[in-house]
Amino acid sequence: MVIVMGLDAPRDDIEKVKEKVTLLECTPHEITGSSKLAIGITGPTNKLNEEDFQMLPSVQEVVRVTKKYKLVSRQMKVDDTIISIDNNVVGGEELFICAGPCSVESRDQILEIANQLKEIGVKFIRAGAFKPRSSPYSFQGLKEKGLEYLQEVKDKYGLKVVTEVLNTSTLPAVTEVADILQIGSRNMMNFTLLVEAGMTGKPVLLKRGMSATVEDLLLSAEYILAQDNYNVILCERGIRTFETSTRNTLDLNAIPVVKKHSHLPIIVDPSHGVGIWDKVPAMSMAAIAARADGLLLEVHQRPDEALSDGYQSLTPKQFEELLNKLKELAPVVGRKITL
Repeated sequence: MVIVMGLDAPRDDIEKVKEKVTLLECTPHEITGSSKLAIGITGPTNKLNEEDFQMLPSVQEVVRVTKKYKLVSRQMKVDDTIISIDNNVVGGEELFICAGPCSVESRDQILEIANQLKEIGVKFIRAGAFKPRSSPYSFQGLKEKGLEYLQEVKDKYGLKVVTEVLNTSTLPAVTEVADILQIGSRNMMNFTLLVEAGMTGKPVLLKRGMSATVEDLLLSAEYILAQDNYNVILCERGIRTFETSTRNTLDLNAIPVVKKHSHLPIIVDPSHGVGIWDKVPAMSMAAIAARADGLLLEVHQRPDEALSDGYQSLTPKQFEELLNKLKELAPVVGRKITL
């Protein structure tokens, strides 16, 4: 259920609605849009009656949310959510571009690629310090030392860091360094981690699970928003199908579906989506044409030497060539790239 009020509603009226929600053993969530203020209600809302709220001061409308996910739903918030990270936004006219290697492999490696990306104009770098891998014998990341190097990247080059949270025990350390917490596909349904990541208040980049439906993804996002953290970026990164010619099947259908049913921004990771570097530019262009809010790309200075995912990584030169093409495409769909 959502209670719709005006942006000019007195604070006392807003608090009266929230107090009544609490008295009825549900939880209120205040959500501000461009023209309305909504109070979303979660909990046993089947016990609530619309009439309980319709007569309260400043209440304009009471709406039942029919989706399993509530706070994520477009019914709850009509306007697109725009997430601000210092002077940068995700979900606005400017496309979000985040690039970097799959893993932090060494101090020299991460500082070198950070410098190259900085010169290109990139503001967000991706790199994993903790790496969940299918095989226990694969490179698992530099862990705390990797975070130390990412902090150095921030201090030296001013780049914002996107890095993965492996589990709840590593969350505090990652939160200290990361500007955006990444929840990987393997952890999309790790509900304890989702709750605790939400409680940090940090922006969360939530990747779709390998075999997850769009509804599964939105329900997972609901766990984060239920902690009153509305800074969630959804990420389509490919799903597993019967097709074997690419690493995954990049489901670009998910973009318009998410846009219809949710107000949250959605970006695309074409590197994991296809798993083959020379297919990444085409799928990047396709993602922006499908109205994705940005891209998460793997870029490595020497992909043939990468300790993980080298085959799907672009070189800095290839990445810059792709950016030039994307700058031409972006205005066609009403977006822009100013790197």
